[in-house]
Amino acid sequence: MNMKQEINGKKRKPELLAPAGNFEGFLGCINAGCDAVYIGGNRYGARAYAENFSDEEIVKAIKYAHLFDIKVYLTVNTLIKQRELSDVVAYVKPFADAGLDAFIVQDIGLISLLKNAYPETEIHVSTQGFSTGINSVKYYKELGATRVVLARELTLNEIKAIKDSVDIELETFIHGAMCYSFSGQCLFSSSLGGRSGNRGRCAGPCRLEYASVIDSSESEAKYLLSMKDQCTVSILPELIDAGIDSLKIEGRMKKPEYTAFVTSVYRKYIDEYYLYGKSKYSVKPKDFTALKNMYMRSEIGTGYYNQINSAEMISIASPSYSGSDDSMMKYTREKFLSAPRKKSISGYFSASKADGIAFSVFDSNRCVTVSDTNVSQSINKPATAETVRKQLCKLGDTPFTFDELTIDMEDDLFLPVSTLNGVRRRAIEELLNEF
Repeated sequence: MNMKQEINGKKRKPELLAPAGNFEGFLGCINAGCDAVYIGGNRYGARAYAENFSDEEIVKAIKYAHLFDIKVYLTVNTLIKQRELSDVVAYVKPFADAGLDAFIVQDIGLISLLKNAYPETEIHVSTQGFSTGINSVKYYKELGATRVVLARELTLNEIKAIKDSVDIELETFIHGAMCYSFSGQCLFSSSLGGRSGNRGRCAGPCRLEYASVIDSSESEAKYLLSMKDQCTVSILPELIDAGIDSLKIEGRMKKPEYTAFVTSVYRKYIDEYYLYGKSKYSVKPKDFTALKNMYMRSEIGTGYYNQINSAEMISIASPSYSGSDDSMMKYTREKFLSAPRKKSISGYFSASKADGIAFSVFDSNRCVTVSDTNVSQSINKPATAETVRKQLCKLGDTPFTFDELTIDMEDDLFLPVSTLNGVRRRAIEELLNEF
């Protein structure tokens, strides 16, 4: 979808895409206001050392996110060996069947295989795909990709040129750690220590000290290859106006508190830009300071958007993190991680001796109805609307909560608690399957 299209005179909002290294982090990002989450499974993802998701958690995450119209993307973005191709296609089948929104892929051969096997699931080309210009983006579109995650080394002008030339969604990174080398082209870790970044096992050699040698004279060892962390909240209007479709936060290796808080800040300022416009856009100093104090490196910058190959992009003195503000961590945990988000639904329960029980649960787009015939005349103590309501509202750890529940029943009915629990459980399960 072209970001330059307008709705009511305003450009469409870009997607805010958040990272989740585990299920807790996933829930935090959803509570913090993301539009989509990218996650990795136990195989074929470029963050092999993240906690990652079990197969069951991936399916659960997809179903849960779809309750709130939030998308889930799965990283399958390592280079794939020939002997692994058939296994990859089989591995992702349960996730495609569950309604996964997109695969994030680096390997060119895998793009066609997944496209043919799961045509309903979109293909996003990973930043590891090294898309640095118009021709590479066109090539990936011809292969069947619906979105390209651009290499991080592009300027805003280069991104605009691609957007004007190729009708495809573009995604870029806006916050988090930066690599020194070109996206997807780094063999440093592989050559130095046998751990390939293209197989998800980068050892981070660019964070080590190195000395420069000029005319046989060796300098003092410094962190010559360590990039500053990226933070673009101050230039969000420029990124939005450039037509970027998806704004991506880095951090599947980070704590859930970090990803949730960062997501909440970018959500706030994207929304404020659309409310007040560019002329009134201003980042509050306390928010900027809070971002810096949430486990970022001691020095930060905006990345390549407005500069290329600048010494100002390197954190020469130290690659270390500044640590985290304990009070901010506590605030984030209480606000975004203490309880899962619930989806409000409505219900209509009817019961009579002639027609039995009918229980409908619904939202604005979906409705399911279950029935039961276990209804009889009460001899001693008839069921009341309040006792029925109490049982039907016991939604426990389900992702739903009743916003409205109507009870329509005869006065002299006997309704077993087991029957009420059964219709509630079946109705909720069926509604969940509709997402």
